[in-house]
Amino acid sequence: MNIFEELESEVRSYSRGWPVVFDRAQGSRVFDEEGKSYLDFFAGAGALNYGHNNPVLKQALLDYIQRDGITHALDMFTVAKKNFLETFKEKILEPRDLDYKIVFPGPGGANAVEAALKLARKVTGKESVINFTNAFHGMTLGALSVTGNSMKRGGAGVPLVHATPMPYDSYFDGQYPDFLYFERLLEDSGSGLNEPAAVIVEGVQGEGGINAASLAWLKGLAELCEKHGILLIFDDVQMGCGRTGPFFSFEDAGIKPDIVCLSKSIGGYGLPMALTLIKPELDVWEPGEHNGTFRGISPAFVTATEALRTYWSDDELEKATKAKGERIAAAFKDIVDAYPEANLVSKGRGLARGIEFENGELAGKVCAAAFDRGLLMETAGPDGEVMKLLPPLTVTDDEITEGLKIIDESIATVLK
Repeated sequence: MNIFEELESEVRSYSRGWPVVFDRAQGSRVFDEEGKSYLDFFAGAGALNYGHNNPVLKQALLDYIQRDGITHALDMFTVAKKNFLETFKEKILEPRDLDYKIVFPGPGGANAVEAALKLARKVTGKESVINFTNAFHGMTLGALSVTGNSMKRGGAGVPLVHATPMPYDSYFDGQYPDFLYFERLLEDSGSGLNEPAAVIVEGVQGEGGINAASLAWLKGLAELCEKHGILLIFDDVQMGCGRTGPFFSFEDAGIKPDIVCLSKSIGGYGLPMALTLIKPELDVWEPGEHNGTFRGISPAFVTATEALRTYWSDDELEKATKAKGERIAAAFKDIVDAYPEANLVSKGRGLARGIEFENGELAGKVCAAAFDRGLLMETAGPDGEVMKLLPPLTVTDDEITEGLKIIDESIATVLK
């Protein structure tokens, strides 16, 4: 592995925890160059909800490439884009009674967030945005300004302004009513809070530590925004596309955000793709006012369309995801109960799950022990104190059994 040490920047991260050279992958498994198999409960940080090299999506992609379908088209009209838009409308928007126009902002989640922030400010004429403690929205300057992690914010190298953090759900462990501080500041002319253009929120904070907001809290936030005329931006980059069960993580709360950010698994196959969904009355862009060279990657349109047709024509995937998530939650409860002195906390919703340890050192040791046993997991939270699971939604029951066994053994090795 000398070539990586020699040429690749020190900014690399995942490779430090998994120091092998990976070669191929299928479903919920990846294989290193020696042929060793690893069960993948990381899934591209949520970009591979349908697994690695999903055969249905792969065939659609191969067929498109074989017929010389256009690959790069900026924002020109293409058959691939048309098919995606028609399918997204039919399978996702119409069944949920959602009326959005679609911005193709660039290929990554941060692109979707930047477009959302820019548009909210353009529409309202206001600069300030409200974000939440432990939020993560991306690594570009606008997205970093509404991100909580101090290490990531420090990498900006310039002041990150025009954003004000508020307490996320359960930040004070239920000691105060929801939005007590936020609403008081909004209503007090002496608070010094700049009138916000928008609020940006995640339904489950993934990088922040698998913090799952209650549905009541999300509904209350939407009502607060409506009451005060504040746009609600919902960042569903990691938790959308079925990660919590429904396609959008806000569905069960019964809300309809003004703007929704999607990326990661929207492309289906792990190909770069992002969307910013906006209510039609917010579509006030000038032509080209927000653009990018790679905002129309046709192979991603192809695999995205096939994923929607295959997995979102009925509710089978949603129900299976919820059932698998509950199974993992029950197993995590048993682990928490088995180590009362360790003060473990089970967290999450759907197939975004985690166990919080007393510190990042313990969580890191557990993930390292799991890697030695052939399981890929990452840590999350402000100090890396949460062992985080994001398996493919297509993970089998047997693979869950295998993964839970490894997790149980790894925790036992570290805590005992």
